[in-house]
Amino acid sequence: MVETDTLLMSSAKIIYNNTSESILQLPIQETLNYFKSSGVLLFRGFGVDYERMKTFAENFSSKFVLDKDRPIVDPHNKYVTLVDPGMHYVSPHCENANSPFRPDVIWFCCGVPAAQGGETLFWDGVKVWQEMSVELKKLFIAQKIKFYQKFPAADWKRFLGIGATLADVQRTLNGIPGLSYKINEDQSISIEYICSAVVKTKYANQDAFANSLIAEYKNPRGVVTFADGSPIPATAINQIQHVMNNLTEVINWQSGDLVMIDNSRFLHGRRSFTDRNRRIYSLLSYMK
Repeated sequence: MVETDTLLMSSAKIIYNNTSESILQLPIQETLNYFKSSGVLLFRGFGVDYERMKTFAENFSSKFVLDKDRPIVDPHNKYVTLVDPGMHYVSPHCENANSPFRPDVIWFCCGVPAAQGGETLFWDGVKVWQEMSVELKKLFIAQKIKFYQKFPAADWKRFLGIGATLADVQRTLNGIPGLSYKINEDQSISIEYICSAVVKTKYANQDAFANSLIAEYKNPRGVVTFADGSPIPATAINQIQHVMNNLTEVINWQSGDLVMIDNSRFLHGRRSFTDRNRRIYSLLSYMK
């Protein structure tokens, strides 16, 4: 294996290419072991583009999923997208954690870093949970949270496939624990999803405060409450944010970087930027 190092104060690990080899030559099992223990891997010096990201990810993935909001880069690589549109700050979240369709891994690769700003941020949900006060822990152990979402027909057809029908929607959504939905007259789907803000990590079965609570709370289009419909106190949100501010990790992008993030454990976001040339690509997958 090529040279490795830890990334800042977290368990995240950098894998450097000091031998001029292709990322596709890395030993799969050894890389997977690093990922299971670290939760975030940054591959640097391999000159990864979005096509190679997809090829490399296929070694570990059983299935790819398409994000409904992100623009597809290449019709021949339809699961590869640009990251969230816009240049604004993105609050901490786990990908699709406001639904029962949370992928195992989110992949990012850097085509062009922003001249200033635009760094990807991440937070270890295990550490966030450990640092939260006893009162906050009791609150989120006792009360689950509820996400409200509405998907126009174009969105759920993109997720399920362009030829999907309402019968496909019903087959997909029926029987999922914590999920209720309504099909509206315009064929949009209104969904309520109840889940715990505290999840077990995929690999070490640790408690992690890994969710999309902060992002949905601060999103003007998002609605999140406790499971009974009561509002989540702003004081609780502020306390969580204070804990997370002290645990923020930063990926300072270089062209050709690839990052692999355990979506069951780590939250991620980004700093704002103004450089329209910034190009960060993303891919979502379930592990084999």
